[in-house]
Amino acid sequence: MIIDERFVTYINALDPGNTPLLDQLEQEALSTDVPVIRKETQACLKLFLAIQKPRRILEVGTAVGFSAILMKTYNPADCTVTTIENYKPRIPIARENFRRAGMQDGIELLEGDAAQLLERLEGPYDLIFMDAAKGQYLRFLPQVVRLLADNGMLISDNILQDGDIIESRYAVIRRNRTIHRRMRRYLYELTHHERLVTAVFPVGDGITVSSKKQGD
Repeated sequence: MIIDERFVTYINALDPGNTPLLDQLEQEALSTDVPVIRKETQACLKLFLAIQKPRRILEVGTAVGFSAILMKTYNPADCTVTTIENYKPRIPIARENFRRAGMQDGIELLEGDAAQLLERLEGPYDLIFMDAAKGQYLRFLPQVVRLLADNGMLISDNILQDGDIIESRYAVIRRNRTIHRRMRRYLYELTHHERLVTAVFPVGDGITVSSKKQGD
């Protein structure tokens, strides 16, 4: 827990909640140990949607489709969502959830390795939500920046690794050291990228919010 759990509990108690379907999808996911974005991250995402009003959204990491449905539901603007998933067991669940939400025509699910699929996509996207395997964020970054619209918003989730990110690599469990190193590099690249203005927030498991500067 990055922030005192009492603060998180209090803040989440103020949340007005989601639609009944989203609440149901969240409970179904949690009951089968499928991670979904945390309550406080959901609230931030709704705020960014209200500010940005993106017409084209790209999500890297579908899981069971919860966050794609949330973005489509709470975006004030009419939008299309393209989402990428590589873990085959979750793909049919996501497709069924899109059908349940009546959004199968507004959400396009691409199956396969995001690194390969991103190269084939054509931007620009007004908002890109990065919520895939944390060790791959750095690998995806060049194509994500290419696809992001000028003044577009890139949101990356789970970047503080339950607080491990501030630890020495030797204090991190051995199997997590590669991810730890890559995420630290990703955060450095985001915050020092010549085309991005980035802030890091200790919300949920940590998010970054980047805005792409206008090109020459």
